Amino acid sequence: MKSDHIPRATIKRLAMYVQVLESFKREGTQVVSSELLARTCNVNPSQIRKDLAYFGEFGVRGVGYHVQDLITAIKRSLGVDRMWKCALVGVGNLGKALLRHREFKYRGFDIVAAFDCDPFKIGEEVIGLEVVCTRRLKETARELDIEIGLITTPPDRAQRAANFLAEAGIKGIINFAPARITVPSDVHVEYVDFFHHLYAVSFSITLDQRPKTQPAAV
Repeated sequence: MKSDHIPRATIKRLAMYVQVLESFKREGTQVVSSELLARTCNVNPSQIRKDLAYFGEFGVRGVGYHVQDLITAIKRSLGVDRMWKCALVGVGNLGKALLRHREFKYRGFDIVAAFDCDPFKIGEEVIGLEVVCTRRLKETARELDIEIGLITTPPDRAQRAANFLAEAGIKGIINFAPARITVPSDVHVEYVDFFHHLYAVSFSITLDQRPKTQPAAV
């Protein structure tokens, strides 16, 4: 890696590039041009070259990128060329849906433990995982070498879940609960709030439906 200071926007685009490249791979495409990759990702070819330049030199001038080689290189750069063990806290409807989502393991994230504080859920099995009391998170995380936590609790319980994860030594949290959480400075947090995307879509539709103003006559 050429630089430790990689913009967050670049990291998110790299994840998108992998998704698109894997789609090309499924279709049998072995080599893709920067123009086609850029068009599919809705970015400029120069942006792709700039993003990849943070991690080295890729592609062959006049030929393009070898799909599998680029997938491997980006995954290595993102640290997803290995399996990450994850814990999920909050086994409600969303939590159960994520536990049943096969794509997690395929993408390199194995949810190996599920926790809840509801006594009616503790002991329940979801796809072979027994729901464990949240108070046992610390010991379980150490036993299973868990590194990432997923919070799918109601908003009023998100901070409590974050506290348990941080105390267990978890250094990365994905928070699906519609609430902000406070964690130590060495814990990395990403927020996934579906309502943010719904607000953005509803705004765009509303904007499209507004009467277009006519230019003033000269």
